[in-house]
Amino acid sequence: MLKEMKSYCHLKPGQNGTKRLLEQYGDKLLCVRYRYDETRKTRFKTVELIVEERPWQPPFRFRDDDLAPVVVKFEETDLRERLRKARAKWDPEAKVWLVPYGKIRGTELESRIPGEFLHSRKKP
Repeated sequence: MLKEMKSYCHLKPGQNGTKRLLEQYGDKLLCVRYRYDETRKTRFKTVELIVEERPWQPPFRFRDDDLAPVVVKFEETDLRERLRKARAKWDPEAKVWLVPYGKIRGTELESRIPGEFLHSRKKP
């Protein structure tokens, strides 16, 4: 049903057409839309509301020139050789290869970045 409807108007709280809804929902109101169903010749007024709010930290994103840690086992000689060719450096303390992220973005080596680096805000 919503796929066939067209939304012609997207209003921010406080604009004409939202004031009564702003009184009703207060700070929870994000936007008001008018949707039109041409087959039923009906106009709908819809609202988008905040129903939950909690802290969130965006995940760390590597830039192409950032050094990304990559885990490769000792016996995976082909992968180690690929990393050497990409000018990666071995970090004996962390036991990871440090390689510019742009060299491994989109490859299977990208999936070998340890999860704690992807979900933290700290760079290696």
